[in-house]
Amino acid sequence: MTEWLDWARGPAFRASVLIMVLGIARILLLNLNNIATTIRRSKKNQRQVPWGQIIAQTFKWTFPVKKSLERKAIFSLTSILFHICIIVTPIFLAAHIMLWERGVGVGWPSLGPLAADYLTLLAIASGLALFAQRVGSPSSRAISRTSDFILPILILLPFVSGYLAMHPWLNPFDWNSTMFVHVMGGNLVFLAVPFTKISHVALFPLTQLVGELGWHLTPGAGQKVAVALGKENEPI
Repeated sequence: MTEWLDWARGPAFRASVLIMVLGIARILLLNLNNIATTIRRSKKNQRQVPWGQIIAQTFKWTFPVKKSLERKAIFSLTSILFHICIIVTPIFLAAHIMLWERGVGVGWPSLGPLAADYLTLLAIASGLALFAQRVGSPSSRAISRTSDFILPILILLPFVSGYLAMHPWLNPFDWNSTMFVHVMGGNLVFLAVPFTKISHVALFPLTQLVGELGWHLTPGAGQKVAVALGKENEPI
């Protein structure tokens, strides 16, 4: 098992990170190209792009606090908590920072052990709650794909295995096996980022901006569609 763990930490980790970075770069370039194309077309047709309005609407959709509290407040708050925990915890975990310091000589302040434990447990609890809501709600199941059920479990795998590895008195498995599951779980999440909804964590503001630009390419088009759908005065 030691050899498998070394492979997961070495070649498998490097390959998964490389694929993730290249995949995100591809999506980023495609979105930037779409923005540039929209701007060129607007200039060609002598149309003014309402940048202030578009940026404001993008910000509202990126941080939909008011909208989240008005509709399914519990689900929305749980989702926000889950996203915060799964981003902050692995980035500021002391053990992860030590790996970066050893590998590239770069480090940053870390979470204390107690804070890391609480955030890990919050990530697990909120992730399970979101999964239960999706499974238990007929409306959520109706619009869900298979990946929508698999991704939460995949994301939680490194958190559960990592917590067990750091608390051996709770762990029914040997440490090497637990760490192998932890490392490979993280590698699989990295691989999934460019090809699944996980990419929205980093790219959502940009993709939302592209959508807003598309709606505003024809002057007033977005507002006319909103009126036709009975969605006046809501973000386009």
